[in-house]
Amino acid sequence: MTVTVIILIIASVFIGALIRATFGFGEAVVSMPLLALLPIGLHTSISLIGLAGLTVALFTAISGWRDIERPALIRLVIGALIGIPIGLLFIVKVPAMIITVGLGIFLMAYGSYSFIKLLYAKSSVKSRLRASFWSLPVGIISGIMGSAYNTHGVPVVVYGTLRRWEPRRFRGTLQAHFLISGALIVMGQALGGLWTEDLFLLFGLSLPAIIIATLLGVFLHRRIPNEKFERYVFLLIVLLGFLLLMNHV
Repeated sequence: MTVTVIILIIASVFIGALIRATFGFGEAVVSMPLLALLPIGLHTSISLIGLAGLTVALFTAISGWRDIERPALIRLVIGALIGIPIGLLFIVKVPAMIITVGLGIFLMAYGSYSFIKLLYAKSSVKSRLRASFWSLPVGIISGIMGSAYNTHGVPVVVYGTLRRWEPRRFRGTLQAHFLISGALIVMGQALGGLWTEDLFLLFGLSLPAIIIATLLGVFLHRRIPNEKFERYVFLLIVLLGFLLLMNHV
């Protein structure tokens, strides 16, 4: 592996970590397509993004622990415990293209619809999925997608936007969930044989970039106006859906 390739890998991880620290999600969908362009194994990419996401979650969850919606978080984590082993089976049994293309179409449709509805709504949009039950199946789907494709944030992001969480609660609850479920997912990836010889070298080299991206992301997040944050989230969801589709065209 050449120095140029290592620099490009670190840059890909940095971009993903910056988006994750700023908005609370999205690092895997951004970094994975970039890493797919480089001569790095799929299992190494999945494990590297898993460790990077866990590191970002550790820093951001500590800074936003007061804003966590704890009852929802507990149910999300319980659901993730159920979904993680199922996701590890998905890697072997289900072609990744089927999942990612379907997810990409859904994200583009949901993000576009929600952005347009928010943009032209004459009154505030009402929250949905308010029943506490919904956080459990969302957690299960998150666990499945996280252990298989490192996209455990997508279901929780959709759930948070439907619940109309304000930015601090949105980001704080997401990062706490990512910290707990991320640790379980990384453990599952290790036990599932996804860790490779190159993983720890690349993670160690990427760690300074991850820390810098996290600090910069926290700085940027605090300067996004609350009334614009939700619009940015929906636009980012559309972008992530587009990137997922383009990665399999």
